[in-house]
Amino acid sequence: MTRVADGPPGSGPSPLGPTARAWLADTAIEAAVLALRPDYAALLVVAHGLQPGPSDPASDALLKQAEGRAGAVLRGRAPQELEHVAQWREAYRAFGAKPKRTRPSVEALLRRLDGGLPRVDRITDLYNAVSVAHLLPVGGEDLDRYTGPARLVRAHGSEIFDTASDGQPVCEHPEPGEVVWRDDTAVTCRRWNWRQCTRAPASAAPRPAPCSSSTPWARSVPTGCTPPGASSPTRSPASTHTPRSPPA
Repeated sequence: MTRVADGPPGSGPSPLGPTARAWLADTAIEAAVLALRPDYAALLVVAHGLQPGPSDPASDALLKQAEGRAGAVLRGRAPQELEHVAQWREAYRAFGAKPKRTRPSVEALLRRLDGGLPRVDRITDLYNAVSVAHLLPVGGEDLDRYTGPARLVRAHGSEIFDTASDGQPVCEHPEPGEVVWRDDTAVTCRRWNWRQCTRAPASAAPRPAPCSSSTPWARSVPTGCTPPGASSPTRSPASTHTPRSPPA
């Protein structure tokens, strides 16, 4: 069962309108995905009043702080040597992906630390900083561009995925069995958290945006996969929830 929380007790009236609440409540993770990773959980937050724009000193400072924190955790090691990244690689292999070819989003970002994380735009910089600092795949999308709720499913292979190549719009299709986030129209993110679509970027307009983080948690090693500075989450029933992230 998906749980929708408005905020801590005593925090005042809920900022969520009925549309956002219904969207959150209807978000789901397909049983076929949980069969691959029964320990998987996802968190989704709807944020209002976000102001898109180019990277600025505030977002740059967040990225620099995240770079320092991640560098201290890596201590010269390759990202895949971190237990949490290794668990994501296992999740990718579970549905047939090759993580050396299409890397989990958090690993892809960690591999760019030496040259500095990309400065993309204010909102993308924010969730990339959270992703790298806490070793979690995180992404953001424009809620107003969604058709129906977000769902994490295993693809049939005929679904549409809007992307771009050499600056031109391109329509792709996921591989059969691939784990994807989708709405009623098309795929919004391929390979769990590898690549987001071009249809609903959170940086496009000042609208409500869902930001999400998701992670497989190895219950056999309950602390080994916990991001530094975070505590292990409480496992929720079947549909803790929603979308995902690449550079993300």
